[in-house]
Amino acid sequence: MANHGVIEQVVVDDEGVEKDSSESEITKIQLMRDFVETRDPSSKKEDDLMLRRFLRARGLDIEKASTMFLKYLKWRHSFVPNGSISTQEIPNELADDKVFAQGHDKSGRPIGIICGAKHFQNKNGLEEFKRFVVYAFDKLCASMPPGQEKFFGIADLKGWKYSNCDVRGYISGLNILQDYYPERFGKFLIVHAPYIFMKVWKMIYPVLDDKTKKKIILVEKNKLKSTLMEDIDESQLPEIYGGPLPLVPIQHI
Repeated sequence: MANHGVIEQVVVDDEGVEKDSSESEITKIQLMRDFVETRDPSSKKEDDLMLRRFLRARGLDIEKASTMFLKYLKWRHSFVPNGSISTQEIPNELADDKVFAQGHDKSGRPIGIICGAKHFQNKNGLEEFKRFVVYAFDKLCASMPPGQEKFFGIADLKGWKYSNCDVRGYISGLNILQDYYPERFGKFLIVHAPYIFMKVWKMIYPVLDDKTKKKIILVEKNKLKSTLMEDIDESQLPEIYGGPLPLVPIQHI
């Protein structure tokens, strides 16, 4: 039965590619597949939607997309050798209770919420935090409805202080997003940002690629509700923003 499930998923994915891709994209996906499969046979397990995301991230340049994709596979095999990050690998990060998911926006993108005031620099280095980032991204991706490939993010910095500042952690998380989760980032709002955060933001901003920069919005406090409502129906708003939905810790979705 498990094999049938895998086959069915691939069929659905292929239909999605056929439906949403131009003829040029479909041709380039196949050319890219032919190339990467000769370099890394494990790429045969990845569906066409995965290849298309890497292609789109590199402006449909097959060579650049293939390089990026092969780098991703090497990283994934090394960093996530068991296929997924377990909760036992990130106990300290989960204990902070700082990342949540709740509802979907008007496009069907799952909504992930980061509570910045609950994050502190990990005293044991960056590795557990990076595993936690991968764990959270994988959870959000797994919660996407059929036909959806992106998530909607909110970084809520209410109560954020310098003690929460972790520039290396922020940059490492953004690098993981840009390098290994291309075209998964739909839109990202930074809300309740205190003035002191802007100094940190100036250090982070240059690390972002142009595509990512366009998707991040610093929201003014008096425009929070109206900005959220542009993308999210009131029935899908989390309680903390005046909606009906309680926040769900990322490990429970």
